[in-house]
Amino acid sequence: MKIDDIETPAVVIDEAVARHNIEEYQAHCDRHGLSLRPHIKTHKLPHFAKAQMAAGAVGITCQKLSEAEVMADHGLDDILITYNILGPAKLARLRRLVERVGKLCVTADNAVVIEGLSAAFADAPRALPVMVECDSGARRCGVASPQEAVTLAQAIADSPGLAFAGLMTYPAVGGGAQVQAFMAEAKRLLTAAGLDCPAVSSGGSPDMWKSGEVEGVTEYRIGTYIYNDRSLVHHGVRGWQDCALSVLATVVSVPAPGRAIIDAGSKTLTSDLIGLTGYGQVLGHEDVEVSSLSEEHGTLVWTGGEKFRVGQRIHIVPNHACVVSNMVDFVWIKDKAGSVEKFPVAARGGIT
Repeated sequence: MKIDDIETPAVVIDEAVARHNIEEYQAHCDRHGLSLRPHIKTHKLPHFAKAQMAAGAVGITCQKLSEAEVMADHGLDDILITYNILGPAKLARLRRLVERVGKLCVTADNAVVIEGLSAAFADAPRALPVMVECDSGARRCGVASPQEAVTLAQAIADSPGLAFAGLMTYPAVGGGAQVQAFMAEAKRLLTAAGLDCPAVSSGGSPDMWKSGEVEGVTEYRIGTYIYNDRSLVHHGVRGWQDCALSVLATVVSVPAPGRAIIDAGSKTLTSDLIGLTGYGQVLGHEDVEVSSLSEEHGTLVWTGGEKFRVGQRIHIVPNHACVVSNMVDFVWIKDKAGSVEKFPVAARGGIT
């Protein structure tokens, strides 16, 4: 099929751009001696997870157990789950998952999670690697101080069925200095306590090109880099030519001068602003704003004369690519010849 044959709204991925992004950032990590562990929540596709591994990634990152299960079903066997896993049902699923993948690691930032993991794995044939999640400034999950990190690391090391696997953080944008200071002190305290720190994992696409500047970090987790989006162009780390994902939409009405309506609304572009004005960038029309969304309609506004006609198709780069991937059952991947192939978003809706 060709792109003109598919119905809109549709999420379209330019494979050549996505693979260039994969290879370019892998080369960056290789130059800086960083292990790259991409976050699959951006694409949720085994197709691209395998491409990332083939390019040199050491493994993948999943945010939820259900995402990891899907990736394991497709042969991915080195997985880090960066989420506190709680409750008997999830712990039983985790135990089953560990039994069928080569390497699986999880994170924890409190004693309750560690106790649950230990109870589930105390009689396992191999210890479950557990990293301590640290809050280095993003104010999400994570222990607040290096001393707390060491306390939890010791608890992991002392817990039956578990093994301390290192430190992990998701920093604030521009927070490299805070990560470096936090991790340096935590590693000093770990050494004093007689504990080795096998890895220090950090991440974040907005600071992707600064990742090699943070001393002590051994692994980098990054998701959006494979597609890129309007937020990363806004941060100045990528250009429109690097954006592999776009929403293909059709103009369904031009009801007044300076205003047009498209068939992509909040169910496709999402209402995620992440600090920006408008809901995406219409490629080739920098003066046009996607000013508002209802569920099925998007409104384009501009100043000046006639710009769009009913039936015209346009590409919009969304504010946040990861959310768009989770909104659709399938995406269309376009090859260099312009043909498109339909791929189900295998890990869509992985919320448990």
